[in-house]
Amino acid sequence: MNLSAPFVRRPVATTLLTIGATLVGIVAFQFLPVASLPQVEFPTINVSASLPGASPETMASSVAAPLERQFTRIAGVTEMTSSSTIGGTNVTLQFELNRDIDGAARDVQAAINAARADLPPNLPTSPRYGKVNPADGPILILALTSDLVSRGQMYDAASSILQQKLSQVEGVGQVVVGGGSLPAIRVDLNPTALNKYGIGLGDVRQVLTSTNVNRPKGQLTGDDRTWEIRTNDQLQQAEEYLPLIVAYRNGRAVQLSDVASVETSVEDLRTMGVANGTPAVLVIIYRQAGANIIETVDRLRARLPQLEASLPGSMSLSIVMDRTPVIRASLHDVERTLAISVGLVILVVFVFLRNLRATLIPAVAVPVSLISTFGVMYLFGYSLDNLSLMALTIATGFVVDDAIVVLENITRYREQGLSPMDAALRGAKEIAFTVVSMTLSLVAVFIPIFLMGGMLGRLFREFAVTLSTAILVSLVVSLTTIPMLCARVLKSEPAEAHGWWYCTSERGFGLLAGGYATSLRWVLRHPRTMLVVTLGTMALTVYLYILVPKGFFPQQDTGRLFGNIQAAQDISFQAMRQKLTDVVEIIKNDPAVATITGFTGGTTNTGRMFIALKPLEERGISSDEVIARLRPKLAKVPGAPTYLQAIQDLRIGGRASSAQYQYTLQSVDLAELNTWAPKVEAKLLTIPEIVDVNSDQQDRGQQSLVV
Repeated sequence: MNLSAPFVRRPVATTLLTIGATLVGIVAFQFLPVASLPQVEFPTINVSASLPGASPETMASSVAAPLERQFTRIAGVTEMTSSSTIGGTNVTLQFELNRDIDGAARDVQAAINAARADLPPNLPTSPRYGKVNPADGPILILALTSDLVSRGQMYDAASSILQQKLSQVEGVGQVVVGGGSLPAIRVDLNPTALNKYGIGLGDVRQVLTSTNVNRPKGQLTGDDRTWEIRTNDQLQQAEEYLPLIVAYRNGRAVQLSDVASVETSVEDLRTMGVANGTPAVLVIIYRQAGANIIETVDRLRARLPQLEASLPGSMSLSIVMDRTPVIRASLHDVERTLAISVGLVILVVFVFLRNLRATLIPAVAVPVSLISTFGVMYLFGYSLDNLSLMALTIATGFVVDDAIVVLENITRYREQGLSPMDAALRGAKEIAFTVVSMTLSLVAVFIPIFLMGGMLGRLFREFAVTLSTAILVSLVVSLTTIPMLCARVLKSEPAEAHGWWYCTSERGFGLLAGGYATSLRWVLRHPRTMLVVTLGTMALTVYLYILVPKGFFPQQDTGRLFGNIQAAQDISFQAMRQKLTDVVEIIKNDPAVATITGFTGGTTNTGRMFIALKPLEERGISSDEVIARLRPKLAKVPGAPTYLQAIQDLRIGGRASSAQYQYTLQSVDLAELNTWAPKVEAKLLTIPEIVDVNSDQQDRGQQSLVV
């Protein structure tokens, strides 16, 4: 049976099939998402609950514990961690890789409902949950700044204009506004005045709530028409609250101005955001799962002029961090390497075949095999990333092998005088079994990777499938398109018709073959020596394997850093604001830093920063070296230890922290845990190989118990 015969005898159909497969790959290439690494994150869900005023111990025992008891009954949970603070608790659930995130979310909702009976009855709202990706950082950070308007007005514009519009852009998954809070009217009560009039805090709250409700007023109806009565009950300015009557005492109305001071401010005074040292409101944008990062950022950039025009003229909008430059540069380098590899393969084929027509035939297998692979990648939901493009680069040397073997066998029969058609049919038939066995043996190498589980299996499966697909496509091309081209394009030249290049290179190849034959004869005459050399090579390989440093994944230089400030737990917001300003100023002045954004809020003693570095060719040092250079400078800021880490595209574990590695202590006795945690931290500080040791234990603040 000759597999190639139908394709050799039908050149038009074979050509159309080849072109069709190539066009499918070209079209699929346009729809492939772009990322730095394959989608390998574990399905993760975060559950949060709040009980204002409750201590961390109360939140852990009364809120987190009942939730955790229900969550342990959910199938597929691999990791569950919780953290409790004053008035709040967060539980992070990480599931198995093959767990459907939507099904897990439904199970989490059912568990929350089941835990409601055990939760405190005064819980203001039901616990909330959301799907999160701990490894997915923001793709774009925008800063809204102004010299004229207040931070509350900027936050209002960001949340009501920018957040809504940006969320509608294709590929955007979440838009978070930070560094401020919404405008609000703040009422500061005078306890002495309240005591004088015998008015409680709840009485004032009830008056404010009932007065500021927009209720329907009714209608006025006449014989021939009806009037709708409308008035605005919403109080917008601080002075409108002052004449509100809180109570009546001794026949006199007590107004709000008698017991309180009222001012126009913001909901939360303890929030702050800076961009390159300038007060700002930050708009942090995350992408949807599987979205093309580069195309999403391009859409956002195209939308920015329109959004900036919709803002008040006193506000300016700027990009302070963009995740795509490093991804663009990385993909560009891999694509350039891929193009160079294709060129080198074709050049090597030409050097050895020394015939332009013969070189063009196997050269067809390279682009057809690589481009057609994009179609299969699209069907499997893969992306254009460093691993898939690396697989295509490696495949460049493999996909041409089958074509060369087929070409050489057909050329041999042409040189024996057979017609192009007969040579193609006979040569392809003889070599088909060899080509199939070669290809399948190559693909069999990747079977263990196909069967590998866990994070490593998910990470490298895309690499293995992409490479295997390219090799299998090259097999099909070598048994169909290559024999058809040989029957139509290949010509046989007599030895005397060859040019000077052919004759010169032939002598060189003859000398090379003679040298190989001489060395082979020497090796065969000295088997014991070669056995010693072989065993020595094996021993040296084992020794070098032991010496080589080992790790899970190479440390990446993504051009982005994340910083976390952990100040004293009893620090005031005013002091924390100054600490954040000092730290941002130090980092901003480093020559390797392009932009920096920082914000604090929620927890008073913590501040977070996103730092974008200049391109590697400008800064000249890696991100880890930048961190090492900044570490002694930041240590000079008293009372504000700052921890920096290079953002990685691959992250394991659902719990965020100030370091890339975490060590967890567990105990059923909280007092014992609080005793041993500082001891372990102090011991870790003595290890010279590690730096930036810190703990999330927050129990050193001063407490006053009121009975």
